[in-house]
Amino acid sequence: MDWLSLPPLAALRAFSAYAEHGNLAKAGAALNVSHAAISQQLRSLEDYLGTPLLDRSGRALELTEDGKHLAQAVLLGFGAIQSAVQDLSAQGAARPLHISCTPMFAANWLMPRLAEFRMQHPEIDLVIDPRGEVVALQPGGVDIALRYGDGNWAGLEVEILLCSPMVVVANPSLLQDRSVQAPEDLLDLPWLEELGTTEAAHWLRSRGVAEVIRGASLKLPGNLLMQAVREGQGVAVSVRDFVSEDLEAGRLVELFTGSEGRGYHIVTRPGVQRVQARRFVSWLRRHRKAKDLERDR
Repeated sequence: MDWLSLPPLAALRAFSAYAEHGNLAKAGAALNVSHAAISQQLRSLEDYLGTPLLDRSGRALELTEDGKHLAQAVLLGFGAIQSAVQDLSAQGAARPLHISCTPMFAANWLMPRLAEFRMQHPEIDLVIDPRGEVVALQPGGVDIALRYGDGNWAGLEVEILLCSPMVVVANPSLLQDRSVQAPEDLLDLPWLEELGTTEAAHWLRSRGVAEVIRGASLKLPGNLLMQAVREGQGVAVSVRDFVSEDLEAGRLVELFTGSEGRGYHIVTRPGVQRVQARRFVSWLRRHRKAKDLERDR
């Protein structure tokens, strides 16, 4: 198709609206512009084509034969576009909003708050996909991922949701009054890790002790990990925000703290998001702002 040979889209829209309604004022109302703007676009289109599209000799405007020929084509073309857009919009609205996150995040942050979103947006169907591994964001698949890290994921739109460092925690009963001064002091204890995630491995590698753990290792879903660590079944790496109440109550002790600047991020594909996704992201942002205000008090 020779795109450069086509008239400006604005002029074609104005002409199509006039051809549909047969009246300048009604065409202007349909496009939310004045009737004078419609008239100007029609004259511009005639100048571009070098042929009259409207017969202005009578009391009322009428389409010329050339105008009728073009009107038939543009009404058909814009009608096909509208039909396709409606079909795509309907498909997008019918598909549930797909959210990917770790089981730990789902259990400790998302699920306690999700009833609020569902109450505000009962028309939006959701799929919460709690898995440890990082999933690709593909069209027609996962809409939003909630990932822990430093936010450095190339080719994706990323914004912080919850900034919280990693901490190494354990039930005081597990330590049995041992002195813990370095990660090496914990190597003979059992370790608890969330299935599929790399937070604990990342921390251990950063301390140079990932390959020398002597204690047993237990991998389990994130929604069970915190229960196990509270029961004294092992040492675990968690996000500080998820264990803050346990630390304050003395149920757990904080042994080491990871580097700042890491946290959970809202991750989406570049470009325009579905309406459902935009509403969910807006809801997440409101919770982030509420957390920021609480912190600043």
